[in-house]
Amino acid sequence: MTQRKAHLDAVAVVSLVGCCFLWGLNQVAAKAALPEVPALQQAAVRSLGGALLVWLWAAWRGLPLFERDGTLPGGLLAGLLFATEFACIFLGLQFTTASRMVVFIYLSPFVVAMGMPFIAHAERLSRLQMAGLVGAFAGVAWAFAEGFSQPAAGDRQWIGDALGVAAGVLWGATTLAIRGSRLTAAGAEKTLLYQLAISGVMLALAALLSGPALPRSLSLVAWSSLAFQIVIVSFASYLLWFWLVRHYPATRLASFTLLTPVFGLLLGSMMLHEPITTRLMVALVAVAVGIVIVNRPTTSR
Repeated sequence: MTQRKAHLDAVAVVSLVGCCFLWGLNQVAAKAALPEVPALQQAAVRSLGGALLVWLWAAWRGLPLFERDGTLPGGLLAGLLFATEFACIFLGLQFTTASRMVVFIYLSPFVVAMGMPFIAHAERLSRLQMAGLVGAFAGVAWAFAEGFSQPAAGDRQWIGDALGVAAGVLWGATTLAIRGSRLTAAGAEKTLLYQLAISGVMLALAALLSGPALPRSLSLVAWSSLAFQIVIVSFASYLLWFWLVRHYPATRLASFTLLTPVFGLLLGSMMLHEPITTRLMVALVAVAVGIVIVNRPTTSR
């Protein structure tokens, strides 16, 4: 049986902050390679490469991945949701701005918070905790609001916005699918392999149908970006994330993901020379306060 902890300990907090940092850096890495490797091709290569590494890792450790344990339905559902989420993100970016997209994606903690009580009653958030989650998201949204007033994406921006909302819902639904199926007792390697393998195949087919082939030669920057996305993000950080989902409350884990867009802005400023504004600093404070409130232990009477 999987030992599930009621609250986040120091190991979980450090791991979560590290994951959010890597996911924020991933946005910068993907943007750096975008002039050479189109978005769908990047997503497909990342998923397929990550799936290969997970399989090799499991084989090296002697972990069973293909035995019949009742996880196939949940795995197929999680993989389909994972693939569709990334398809929505990359297709949506053709119609809306990246700043708007990232805010809509981080609607996922609300989906998890609203759905988890139907799966595990013990993970129901109190009114104060929900207020903390709302406050943290409001801070992130306000930090990105400067881009909202610029109609750079044109009249069809609403299509990209709608796809961004769909991506956020799908991310939250993926977490719920894992916790609500037999995947909740499966190893992190198997859970991750389902999603990477299925999404890799689906995204590769979409890339073949909708975009140009990969270039024959890439720069060092592009190769470094792809290696980072495959090895560090898709393999290492996702493996750690699904281990956390298996052992800690999903609602509290989800609240920490709101750090990712803030890290993305900070790293974008450092590496791409994008400006840091007062709104960003307010967002940092709001996220920090929100995370503390969400992770306060509730008292039972």
